[in-house]
Amino acid sequence: MKALLFDNWEKIGQVALMTVTSFVILFLFIRISGKRTLAKFNAFDFVVTVALGSTLSYMMLAMVPLLEGVLVLLLIIALQYFFAKLASTSDRMEHLINSSPRLLFYKGHYIKENMSKEAITVDEIYAVVRQSGIEKLDDVLAVVIELNGEISVIKKSNISGGTSSLKDLSVPDQK
Repeated sequence: MKALLFDNWEKIGQVALMTVTSFVILFLFIRISGKRTLAKFNAFDFVVTVALGSTLSYMMLAMVPLLEGVLVLLLIIALQYFFAKLASTSDRMEHLINSSPRLLFYKGHYIKENMSKEAITVDEIYAVVRQSGIEKLDDVLAVVIELNGEISVIKKSNISGGTSSLKDLSVPDQK
């Protein structure tokens, strides 16, 4: 029967060496690739993170040769950079890669259709409004679920003019 707790000291040394080496290589690649790799997750970034973690674990356990693992890490980060560049240069690719923000609450009205699509409840909206330090819903202009799944609360403003942060959203007609 194969050893479950201990195989041999050579294997322990190999795993320790591969863990340190893989960790340092991934750290360097992430530093080189920039902040996007560390940004709050949208669906695409989540897939990249899972792929990086899976690859790193295989490397650390010496289940793949070091150079093959390094190549996979490099390709994952390069693909992330490539798709991020595509998204920044093409609206079509932006919408394909990233989801769109969606209005959940606007000027005192819940937008039930959008809440249903995003599986957000009224209680969750109350919670995020409270977390924003706002007591009264009358002080809230809008609640938006962002690209990365975070929920933003936009307070009403007494100042008119300027560009609204809601300009990229489909704002419902008020009855």
